[in-house]
Amino acid sequence: MSDSSSTFLLSFGTPSASGSWFYGGTFSPPRPWIYSCVVLLLCHVIAASELDVVTCGSALKLKNVKFNVRLHSHDVKYGSGSGQQSVTAVEDVGDNNSYWQVKGKQGTICTRGQPIKCGSKIRLMHLRTRRNLHSHAYTSHLSEGQEVSAHGEDSVGDHGDDWAVTCTTSTWKRDAEVRFKHVQTEVYLAVSGAMYGRPIHGHLEVKGDGAKGYNTVWKSAEGVFVKPTEVDDTSRDSRETDDAATRKTHDPEEF
Repeated sequence: MSDSSSTFLLSFGTPSASGSWFYGGTFSPPRPWIYSCVVLLLCHVIAASELDVVTCGSALKLKNVKFNVRLHSHDVKYGSGSGQQSVTAVEDVGDNNSYWQVKGKQGTICTRGQPIKCGSKIRLMHLRTRRNLHSHAYTSHLSEGQEVSAHGEDSVGDHGDDWAVTCTTSTWKRDAEVRFKHVQTEVYLAVSGAMYGRPIHGHLEVKGDGAKGYNTVWKSAEGVFVKPTEVDDTSRDSRETDDAATRKTHDPEEF
């Protein structure tokens, strides 16, 4: 079998010189069930390749690769700094407060099922509280960095909610490593490794980091992924890709 995303080859027997097929040394014509199996397997492979991208509208958990924790939020506000809803990282894979929905950048609507291209500007809305992942010029609480919070009401916020998806492929692949760069302040979404005490004991600090360390690398984890859809020419105005940013983030050195 070659590349499973494009070609699927099966060998069922050996053709004779006349074009007949032999199975186990006994002559037999091609059997109908064989064609059915091939069709089913091809459909399965095509479906798998279609679903390997992150799309607009998908609700997913984001895993920090270095610390193996999920990006998390909850209706607990910071006691200092902005006083906005806190954003942390947790080890618990089953915590339902770790789901984030992929949405278009501030002021736009991306098409449901539209694959997210590298370089796109997006928002990540916390599914439980409907506040957007946000950053601004407040100092992070446990380490040197920039505060990351959840901001807005019922998914309505401001341009401080916009993040650029930085990756090395054409689209954001579900199994690929990505970074999220805050558009306004140009810091990267990161986990510091510092741990909070009460009332969120055991949660790790999430911050904005100006350096592209391994703590700024994320992968998609559990979630509900919307099946990709085709985007025609009439919907180009709603696309979330900045072509210049896309070209820049294709450079492995940029990632």
